[in-house]
Amino acid sequence: MIRSDILRGHLDSIILRLIFEKDQYGYEISKEISKRTQNRFQVKEATLYAAFQRLERKELIESYSGDITHGSKRKYYRITMLGKAFLQETYKEWQETKEIIDMFMEGLD
Repeated sequence: MIRSDILRGHLDSIILRLIFEKDQYGYEISKEISKRTQNRFQVKEATLYAAFQRLERKELIESYSGDITHGSKRKYYRITMLGKAFLQETYKEWQETKEIIDMFMEGLD
């Protein structure tokens, strides 16, 4: 199990990447994170919704009401043009960060 603090700093990018693929609602995003990481990274509901609020304040995502399920409307999230540009930038930063860390960590296995 990977330490969650390592990935938590990248949660905004993870969320943006998922809704870049398609509009999604909170629970769906949470399940997709767990699925793609084979349950090695699970996001608490409070953490996820705090991230949604932060991303909306920065205008990187926007929300809208979707289907009614179990008596209430689902809140879906979609990425904005600003969010797409931010995602591209964070991808470039991640590539550079990965290269630097690899310089120090290669050969330890």
